[in-house]
Formats: sequence, C-alpha cells, structure tokens
Amino acid sequence: MKIEKTFLEGCFVIEPPVFSDHRGYFYESFNSKVFKEQTGLNINFVQDNEAFSNRGVLRGLHFQQGEFAQAKLVRVIKGKVLDVAVDIRPSSKTFGKYFSIILSDENKKQLFVPRGFAHGYAVLEDNTIFSYKCDNYYNPKAEGGIIYNDPGLGIDWMLSENEINLSKKDKKLTTFSIDFS
Repeated sequence: MKIEKTFLEGCFVIEPPVFSDHRGYFYESFNSKVFKEQTGLNINFVQDNEAFSNRGVLRGLHFQQGEFAQAKLVRVIKGKVLDVAVDIRPSSKTFGKYFSIILSDENKKQLFVPRGFAHGYAVLEDNTIFSYKCDNYYNPKAEGGIIYNDPGLGIDWMLSENEINLSKKDKKLTTFSIDFS
C-alpha cells in the first residue's frame, strides 16, 4: 500500500496494490497496521457510508464539530468524483487551504481526511458509487458546512455552474468566515 502525504498536514493519498487477471481484480482497501506504520496514526473506523449519485451532484462541504469531529477514508467504488478536503483547523499552517484529487473506480485511489477538515465531492460520471469510513459517529447537532462556491476558497469543481445539483441543505451553507473553534 502506497501512502503519500499531501501538503495538508494529516491528509494522505492512498494507492493500494491491485491484483488483476482474466477473472477480475482484488485489492485490500484498508489495513490498519500498514496505515499506522506509514502515517503514525492509529485510526479506528466505526461507521461505513455509501452514496449513489449521477454526474453533477455536489455533496459538501461538510464537517462535524467538537467531540463529534470525524476522520474519513473516502473512495469510489464505481464512477468518478473530484474529492476536496479543506483544512478548517484554526491553528494549522494550512488553515483555509484545500486539496483536491480525482478518485475513480479506475485509479482506485483513496483520500484520508483527518478530523478538523471540511469535505465534499463533485460527481463527474453517472452511476457513481462513493464510499467512506468514519472514525466517529455522525451527530446532526454537530454538523456544519461551507458553501461549495465560497469565493475565498476558489475551488474548481470541474463542473459548469448549470450542471451542479445541490441538496436544499447544501444550498443554504455559509461561507468560510465561520468561527470553527
């Protein structure tokens, strides 16, 4: 398993070895021991989530606050997304910066998003299945979000404005000027 640091502290790109033959493929999507050896982080995932979406769906930017903050390991089972992690840790050197990556069923890449980050993704292909593990349980009272088109972040979601399909809740998210303490 190849694990590379991003420029955001604690955020990693994971590329598992894929074993393919005429029957199909096999890969280990997560190994706690290897992850800890390569990152120094001891993560205990407690919840797995899966979402199905078509091209243009944009989910995010979401986060959990305080004791309910979540680290996530995200991947695409089928299709393709642009995945985005935004550092919202006020004491971080990269506070307000974001990292983006294409995750797809073809490249099998995954992104580890630590606690203290907002996360979102834009679906770039129809019939996409997105999967993620969380190290803490979801709590609706602790959720927060940043509007996807926040001008201070300037994220290129790789979709035209008229293609973007948001939930009612995501349309009401605020800009990054929120107090995250």
